[in-house]
Amino acid sequence: MSAHCQLTGREPRFGKTVSHSHVRTSRRFDPNIQRKRYWLPSEGRYVRLTLSTKGIKAVDALGIEAAVARIRARGGKV
Repeated sequence: MSAHCQLTGREPRFGKTVSHSHVRTSRRFDPNIQRKRYWLPSEGRYVRLTLSTKGIKAVDALGIEAAVARIRARGGKV
């Protein structure tokens, strides 16, 4: 599973870990990605979305129909 939110587009960020001796090594900051299943009444089926926690809150605020419309507008497959 890639660390990518289907709704908000959040992806991993990259940076450095700095040790006590100030040796810098590369690291990766992953978003909090969850797989969640929603009932889509217009199609009469469940859809499983890969969302960040901010994306889950956005679905709660917008509604699943509007969220799926946004994902499809971005070219995502649902």
